Amino acid sequence: MAQREASPARAPGRALAAAAACAAILLGASASQSAPAQNGRAAPKKAQESSCDRANFRVIVDVGHSAEVPGATSARGVPEYDYNLGLATQIERSLQRAGFGKAHLLVTPGPARRGLFGRVAKANSIAGDLFISVHHDSVPERFIDVWEYGGKRQRYSDRFRGHSIFISYENPAVQPSFQFAQLLGTELKATGLQYTPHYSYPIMQERRRDLLDEKVGVYRFDHLIVLKETRMPAVLLEAGSIVHRQEEQEMATPERRATIAGAVVKAVERFCGALTQQEPRQERAERPVPAQPVAASPAPAKAESWLSFRPATTIPGQP
Repeated sequence: MAQREASPARAPGRALAAAAACAAILLGASASQSAPAQNGRAAPKKAQESSCDRANFRVIVDVGHSAEVPGATSARGVPEYDYNLGLATQIERSLQRAGFGKAHLLVTPGPARRGLFGRVAKANSIAGDLFISVHHDSVPERFIDVWEYGGKRQRYSDRFRGHSIFISYENPAVQPSFQFAQLLGTELKATGLQYTPHYSYPIMQERRRDLLDEKVGVYRFDHLIVLKETRMPAVLLEAGSIVHRQEEQEMATPERRATIAGAVVKAVERFCGALTQQEPRQERAERPVPAQPVAASPAPAKAESWLSFRPATTIPGQP
């Protein structure tokens, strides 16, 4: 479960605006998946994937939390960090097998807040093209029940299950962050997995979030440090609820980890291809590394390739 920073005020009209704004993008994504080859040419999705420079496209896969501060505890007493590390490792390996040889697994030790800024500093120094933070979800205390497992009292909640994807409007690459979040949600949905809508419910109170895409489960969470301070497109994936007793068991299986990792790879392939088509990739040696990678550090001297990347439709509430 992601570290909860100070919650931003909600914008009541954003969820309604999201439906219209996202429909065009999703329709386009759907068409690219299903369009048959015509006149001997490959479908648009295949063309995008083939234009991706996989060998140089650098994906940072962030393992949420740390061994010292392991996050939530599952319904059977397993630390969230164990789940995060297992899934993130599977994602990194799957990306490398797919040709993304510079995929980087980011493991950050240490206490909570200092660790958050530390992982952002590491990510920015690596100068990645995409940042994916891997987490597993819990629920607010008021939804927790108690049961006995393995001779011990454990905490659980069977109210909500499913994944969710978060972006921050304060990220400097918010438009491509939203685009990748939609692609990831679309690929997860294609596997039969369902997102959880409960973050949009009034009962979530201070943890309620704007649902930006009601078809694939993309939410807005501005104040997450790993999303707003990273200098690249960034998403946070809550892969599933480990306090839900059935879903916890499913999340622990190699099959579920492989399914999620496969969806991530497909989304990265499509995102990389679209970005490459927008602007030729800069040589890695020319890409600047910010001197002060977190907080109020100045923008890089040269524009990153993603700064000129724009999806067909802007995200809700953005110009």
